[in-house]
Amino acid sequence: MVDWLYYSLLAVSFGSASVCLIAGMFGRKPSLLTMGSAVLTEVALVVQLIATIVLLFMGAQSKGDVVEFFGYVLVAMMVPAGAVVWALAERNRFSTLVLAVSGLTVAIMAARMAQIWGLA
Repeated sequence: MVDWLYYSLLAVSFGSASVCLIAGMFGRKPSLLTMGSAVLTEVALVVQLIATIVLLFMGAQSKGDVVEFFGYVLVAMMVPAGAVVWALAERNRFSTLVLAVSGLTVAIMAARMAQIWGLA
């Protein structure tokens, strides 16, 4: 896990959560902006996954269990995808808040991934 990728993942996920929370507080339905921010979080997770796989093939070691780390990455990738599917199926302001919660969930899971890898 590369530290600057970790910090960018935190920034993207907290940014997505903020945008979606503000939109949800104003009663907005899911829009291109809110769902796009969740998709951007998903892209950041995919980049993190690819970077970690490359690091492992180059000989990098994590301080924790690698299987647990990849479990966190894969589950974190399911969270924004599930939130976007929810937002597409049920278009109301609560779906926007679900998108916000997904951003916060990814940030918390990224912090745990950093602990497992040995960054934090």
